[in-house]
Amino acid sequence: MTYKTVRLSPSVDRSADLPNRSVLVIYTGGTFGMVYDRKASQLIPFDFEQVLDRVPELNRLDFDITIVTLHQIIDSSNMTPAVWVELAQLIETNYRDYDSFVVLHGTDTMSYTASALSFMLVGLNKPVILTGAQLPIGVARSDARENFLTALEIASAQEDGQPMVPEVCVYFNSFLLRGNRSTKRESVQFNAFVSENYPHLATAGVSIDYNRPYIRSYQAHQVLKIRTVLDPNVTILKLFPGITQPVVESIVNIPGLRGIVLETFGAGNAPTDAWFLNTLKAAVDRGVLVFNVSQCEGGRVTQGRYQTSQQLQQIGVVSGADITTEAAITKLMVLLGREHGSDAEAVTRLRTLLAQPISGEMSDDH
Repeated sequence: MTYKTVRLSPSVDRSADLPNRSVLVIYTGGTFGMVYDRKASQLIPFDFEQVLDRVPELNRLDFDITIVTLHQIIDSSNMTPAVWVELAQLIETNYRDYDSFVVLHGTDTMSYTASALSFMLVGLNKPVILTGAQLPIGVARSDARENFLTALEIASAQEDGQPMVPEVCVYFNSFLLRGNRSTKRESVQFNAFVSENYPHLATAGVSIDYNRPYIRSYQAHQVLKIRTVLDPNVTILKLFPGITQPVVESIVNIPGLRGIVLETFGAGNAPTDAWFLNTLKAAVDRGVLVFNVSQCEGGRVTQGRYQTSQQLQQIGVVSGADITTEAAITKLMVLLGREHGSDAEAVTRLRTLLAQPISGEMSDDH
């Protein structure tokens, strides 16, 4: 598959102290790449062949940049697992040729994509940095330039020939976050993303300060393998006071359903009504994975601490500890795509994998 490609080489002398480095930028669409068309009186995607006109600072970076644009750029509200697969395949195809990757992405589903890629890119030992903008690049006060330039610098950063952040991350408004720990919180402020349950990996001020103890360590001999089968037969059930039996049953009994992210109150608490517990138990008994995630941005599920969560544990609901909803739903998709069986042994394997961190997405209760 051929992609529209733009290649940029530095116009400044490379530092003698730094090795030749290269970054592949993948543009998916979203607010970042929009400019105002005076004739049409609306925002339209801009052509990345003119990227230097919009971001002339790229000329001052001392590494090679290649920009590829997906065949169909999309608003991130239209993001699908098929696009995640395309991104993973693009990274795999170009993995040997580039030192790092930057994905330009709409903000609305960026945390979902970052989480999905963290589970799909097995053995990753290079940076994959997602970024975007709250205001289009064609707007005077846009945050697009700073986010893009700093994401490129972080992606290219090395120490002793090794990348500084060999994992999937989100960079936005001066903060680098672990991708599968991020959540979009703001739609009107520039500080769109937070990571309530895991420290920032880096802070970009006058210099970029890396929070080294919390960054995944570089594994030199890892070989990248990608998971390209995702099972979309999952859903999110968010509890609220007054939720009714017909509503819960209509969701839990969806034909073909294999996984449920159950958004509970506080530390993992839920109603103790017999109909509610019996409905969930029937789903668990037929092999549906039920993953308990807190509605709170901060804190964690402590299943069994209170009576209102103890019964969930007894019927086989899996605790999600401090995982985000975005990471929980994409983790379910990837694990269910990997394990097609529905027998008791397969379900037990899936429950075990679901309850433990596989890509730094949650704290280990054990």
